[in-house]
Amino acid sequence: MAHVTLIGNLRQYTGGVTELEVEANTIRQLFARLGEQFPELAPHLEDGLAVAIDGQIYQETLIQPIEPDSSVQVLPQIAGG
Repeated sequence: MAHVTLIGNLRQYTGGVTELEVEANTIRQLFARLGEQFPELAPHLEDGLAVAIDGQIYQETLIQPIEPDSSVQVLPQIAGG
């Protein structure tokens, strides 16, 4: 299972949980599992979050694979300019 860390204000939707283990093969599956476990978080997962998998940041790519031993951070989307 991937080790998932929720960054920023996301913990307000999880009852304070910021780290957990989640079995997911893609970002889409990760978001679905997090939404099932934390229904208040579900709408925010659709708001354009960025995901770092083993240190590589991905934005708007729900099909990005996640390895079982990956470290995943879910964070507010990074704006560029």
